[in-house]
Amino acid sequence: MKFLSSLSRKLSSRLTPGMCFLSVIIFALFLFFILPEVSDRSYQVTKTSDSPDGSFFYTPEKLYHVAEQYGESGRSYYIKERFSFDVIWPLVYWFFLTTSITVIYRSLNTKWQLLNLLPSFGVLFDYLENLSTSAVMYFYPSKIPFIPWAASFFTSIKWSCIYASFILILVGLLWQIILISRKFVYKVKNR
Repeated sequence: MKFLSSLSRKLSSRLTPGMCFLSVIIFALFLFFILPEVSDRSYQVTKTSDSPDGSFFYTPEKLYHVAEQYGESGRSYYIKERFSFDVIWPLVYWFFLTTSITVIYRSLNTKWQLLNLLPSFGVLFDYLENLSTSAVMYFYPSKIPFIPWAASFFTSIKWSCIYASFILILVGLLWQIILISRKFVYKVKNR
């Protein structure tokens, strides 16, 4: 726990509002320009919009069905993308989520400080998901007993961490608006 607290404090001391602004710009560029292009290219190669990355939960049967749909070239493309684009994209959303949570919650009680680590767990499980789904794609049509279930578990945890991080940002922003409004009302009343 000391390691996590220390890591959280380091992030808190180094991540500034300026870095938060930069993270928003980078995240928006990826969201509006790069992700649609990658998605289109993936569709052209695999001929389907099915992907284990986009589901919150899937069964091993569904994962094997996607592997079959992709065909050999689609599976090869999928693996290549997991170790190129999908190494960078988690770092982009990590930077945005971590910086935003850190900056928003910095002024609040220090017990909330550890919240800035939640996106890191999302990235960790994203990488574990990439490894396990790539293993399924690589060894297909052979079936490995526990890897597809692990992949589904990693995907669910990844999405839970990411969704919770976005919720934390929204709640933190609302909380900051309420605090600023109270200060403003207090100043107006005491004039």
